[in-house]
This record gives sequence, structure tokens and C-alpha cells, in this order.
Amino acid sequence: MTRKVTVTRNGPYVVEGAIPLANQTIESDSEGGSREWLEGPTFEVDEVYNLCRCGQSSNKPFCDSTHLKVGFDGTETASRAPYLDQADVFEGPAMDLTDAQPLCASGRFCDPDGSIWNLIEQTNDPDAVEKVKHQSGHCPSGRLVVWDTATRKPYEPAYEPSIGLVQDPVAGVSGPIWVRGAIAIESEDGEAYEIRNRVTLCRCGASNNKPFCDGSHITIGFQDGS
Repeated sequence: MTRKVTVTRNGPYVVEGAIPLANQTIESDSEGGSREWLEGPTFEVDEVYNLCRCGQSSNKPFCDSTHLKVGFDGTETASRAPYLDQADVFEGPAMDLTDAQPLCASGRFCDPDGSIWNLIEQTNDPDAVEKVKHQSGHCPSGRLVVWDTATRKPYEPAYEPSIGLVQDPVAGVSGPIWVRGAIAIESEDGEAYEIRNRVTLCRCGASNNKPFCDGSHITIGFQDGS
């Protein structure tokens, strides 16, 4: 079965392959730090379905053609460069961290316990190793990836192909479309972006890194009505 998401010109994301769709809520600790993901009930979807990209559909998360009425400009501005070409490297004793900052979707899993950038320098400590794996693996956009310095292999969570609609109660907003499990993302021009295990696509319409999320949903206070 072909599974892919196609970015249409100034229109919705066309999702093919009956990819499961569910809300994914950020669960926080008592101090508001992002800790875990809580999956909600799944939506009923067809083999092919359209997800709103302009942020103004009255039938969110699905498209209702409002993009035509509001003159949505969905021009893609994101780099086509591979992830590693966009990423900075932070070295640690047992693990390295790669960080492609333009992909940040503001999930904030990297902040608790002293932040992942400090913890990576402490990865000769098993406790720090587990924290680093947790923080990077919970980063929805894949901005952050940690690597074993001996094998040069990344630590990546195993995901079945699926799509999540991020809900962020601490920030009081709805977040991006979280595409998981190495699903192909195809540009409106027919070219494919690099396939990655974790990708976040903008659904508020305000990102300056379209089609990817850049955290603008927080700035504009985006709500999907969930």
C-alpha cells in the first residue's frame, strides 16, 4: 500500500494509504515541562483524505475548501537539503546530538532535567543517557536526533505509519500535524522531501518554513476546536 502525504498548491495535504489519524496530547509535569505523549481516539478516515493546511477550515482537521475563500498562500519555503546538512552537531562522551533548528515545532521535550544540550555532555552517566534518549525520541519534528558515538547509528523510536494532531494544553494551543513512521512527503512540484521517521507539518497556516511547522501556532494561538 502506498502511503504518502502530498502538499497541494495553496491547498490541503492529500493523505493516501488510509493512514491512521488521532489526537496526540503533550502531557506535562507539575512544572509544565513536556514529558509524555497521550494518544486520543482515532478519527475515521478514508483511503484518501484531505487535511486542512490554511488553519481556517470549519471542519478541522479536514479541509472544507476555505483556503479558496481566504486566498491562502501556502508557498513552500523549507529547505530541500537533507537533515544532516541542516543540523549542527553537539558532541558528548557516549552520544552525539544533531540539531536542525529550523525544524523546531516547539514541543519542548528537550527542556526538562537541565536541557538536552547540557545532558549530551554527561552521557558517560547512564542516567543522562536515558534522559537524552527520551527527550530526543519525543521530539515530534525530528529536529533532535541522538547518535551512538561507537556505532554512528541513531536512536530512533519505532513508529507504525500514522499521523497525529498535536494538542498542547500548557501553551493553550493546537499544534502541528505529526507524521510518523517514515511516510513520504511530496511537494506540490512533485519532488519528494527527504523521508524521515518524524516530521511535523504546519496546519495553522502561519509557518515561515512551509510545509513544516516552525512553532507559529503558539504565536497566533491556533485552536482546532478539539
